[in-house]
Amino acid sequence: MAKQSRKKNINKKANRTNKVFWTCLILFLLPFAIFGWMLMSAAMDTGSPILGKRYEGDLDPAITKAELETIKDRTKSISGVEKASINLATATLRVYADIGDLADAEEAKKTASAIYDVVTSTLAPEVYFTKTDTKKMYDMEVHVFNRDTDMDQPGWVYVIETKNSGMEKPITQLVSQPLDAELAEQLRQDVEDRKNPKPEPEKTEIQMTQEGEEVQDDQKE
Repeated sequence: MAKQSRKKNINKKANRTNKVFWTCLILFLLPFAIFGWMLMSAAMDTGSPILGKRYEGDLDPAITKAELETIKDRTKSISGVEKASINLATATLRVYADIGDLADAEEAKKTASAIYDVVTSTLAPEVYFTKTDTKKMYDMEVHVFNRDTDMDQPGWVYVIETKNSGMEKPITQLVSQPLDAELAEQLRQDVEDRKNPKPEPEKTEIQMTQEGEEVQDDQKE
């Protein structure tokens, strides 16, 4: 009887030890599990904006990933387009197209127009890019450029075709050239002058003598 009682006590202690061990292990690993889940969720949500209730009741119908892929693939097939990407952030659809380095402004504008046609043939503008009295819809931007480096060198071209949900028709802007070239050059020169101020010329002996005489005359008066 004494032996059986001892075995029961030993078993109870072992069970209690096991429970304490597993409880401590779970409590120890729980923060790591939560942290790992947070990292995984953040990675999965990268690029997805947190909107809350900002667009509740708006953006309906919503643009799907399949439609974005269709627009991207069709944009890549446009003549002259070397690379293309697409981004949907909050309520703005942006399509980016890199064309040949030697392409001029007219080619960039034609490409932007072709991409706009691709987007609107996939997503009807009167449905997806036109707001109503009760509902806000998407804005659209088409970005076309002939290079994404050496932008300060001659020949750089960047065109943006924009269609906001409140606009009836899109507008095209050649943003790589200023609207007022003369004013832009003046502003650039002003910046350079501030960065590299010209030293004042040294005064000659005649100038110093004249200034001294003027000071003496002022003191006499």
